[in-house]
Amino acid sequence: MSDIIRRDPRAEWIARNRLHPLHAAMQTQGQASWMGPNGLVRKNPHVTAAGFIGPSGIKRIDRSGTQQGAAGKRSAATEVVQLPLHLIEQPAFYICVVPDMVGGRLSAHDKDLLGLANKLAGSEGAVVAVVFGEDKESAFDTAGVDRLLRIGGGAFDGYAPETRVLALSAVEAQLAPRHWLLPDSRTGGGELGRRLAAKLGERPATRVWQIANEQATGRAGAGREDLVRKVPRLILAAAECAEPVSETRHEARALDLSTKIAHSLPRIEDLGPVAVDPAQIPMAEAEFILSGGNGVKDWNLFHQAAVALGATEGASRVAVDDGFMPRNRQVGATGTWVTARVYLAVGISGAIQHLQGIGACDKVVAINMDPGCDMIKRADLSVIGDSGAVLAALIELASQYRQGGARDAA
Repeated sequence: MSDIIRRDPRAEWIARNRLHPLHAAMQTQGQASWMGPNGLVRKNPHVTAAGFIGPSGIKRIDRSGTQQGAAGKRSAATEVVQLPLHLIEQPAFYICVVPDMVGGRLSAHDKDLLGLANKLAGSEGAVVAVVFGEDKESAFDTAGVDRLLRIGGGAFDGYAPETRVLALSAVEAQLAPRHWLLPDSRTGGGELGRRLAAKLGERPATRVWQIANEQATGRAGAGREDLVRKVPRLILAAAECAEPVSETRHEARALDLSTKIAHSLPRIEDLGPVAVDPAQIPMAEAEFILSGGNGVKDWNLFHQAAVALGATEGASRVAVDDGFMPRNRQVGATGTWVTARVYLAVGISGAIQHLQGIGACDKVVAINMDPGCDMIKRADLSVIGDSGAVLAALIELASQYRQGGARDAA
C-alpha cells in the first residue's frame, strides 16, 4: 500500500523564497543547505567548509576534521589526498544503475543516482553501472561504480529503447539485481525505466527524491503531494535523490555480459535529432545557456553569440531590471531554476540568488573582469577578460567550426 502525504504549498513557497519576511525564521543559521524549488535539499555555495583536492583535481569536503586547523590559511602547495578504496570481491547482491550518460559522461543526476545506489548497496552489495555505446567518462571509480558493464553495438546507438530493454533483460537474467535504478529524466531514463518495468512486470516508484527506513518517497499530484511506499525493485529517481559519492573510490571492474541478448525487429526508426530554435526552448529545459549580466556592454554582440553557439539566452536580475532582457529570461532563486549541462555566465558577479538558481548545472563557465567575484569561484572554467572580446572570439571560432563541415555541438 502507498501513503499520500499532502504538502503545504504556502509553507514550501516561503521556505524557498529568500525575499519573504518569514523565510529567515524557517531556516537554520549558518546552514550548509537549503530547500530547492521541488522541496529537494540543495547545497549552499556560500557556506565555507574545510576541504582538500581529490585525485581527480576536484575539491572535496573534509568530514574527518583533520583539515580544520588550517581554516583561514592558504596553503602554498595543493595537497592531493588519495581516497580510500571500497572493494567488493564477492558481493552478496547487485544494484544495477542505468545512467543517462548524456554526451558520453555522467551527469549530476547520474552521480546522485549512483550515490543512492551505494546507500542501498551498503557494505555487502556491489553497484553495477550499465552503459550503452561508447563513452568519454574517466571517473566511474570516484562516482561509486563497483562493476562496469559496457554494452556496445550500433543497435543501441541513438534512440533505441526497445533494443536497450532487451539488453537490460539479459542483465536481469544474469545478475538478478536486488534493485534497478534509472534517472526519472527527459533524456531517456524516464522512458527506458517505464519500459523496463513493463518488461519485468514490476511496479516502479517514480520521481523518487528520498529513500529512508526502507521506504521510497516520490513526488505526485503535480509536486503538491508525496507518495510513500515500500522500496520496490525498480526505482526511477529524481535529481538530488542522494548525495553523490565523495569519500571513497571504487574498483569499477569491467563486467562481461555472458547471457545472450534477444533480438527482434525494431518498431522504432531513429531519424536523428530535429533542429530546434534555442530561443524557443524554456530555460528550465535548456541544455546550453548563455547568460548575460551587468558586465555585458554590447547586447547585440551577446545575441549574435547566442545564435552562433546555438545557446538559449538567460540573464541576471540586474540585466532584466535594466531592461536588456525580458523577465522570463531571469535566472536565479527569484527567476528560473536551471539544470543546463553547460551554463556560460558573461559579466555576472554571482549574487547568492543567482548561484542558487544554477546549483544543479553540470558545468559552469564564467567570463568576467573580476577574478575575485563569486561566479568565478563557482565556475568550473573561468576566463578573465573583456566580455566583448571573448564573445567576438567565440563567434569567430563557432563560424570556423561550422564552415569546416562539423556538426552543431549544441
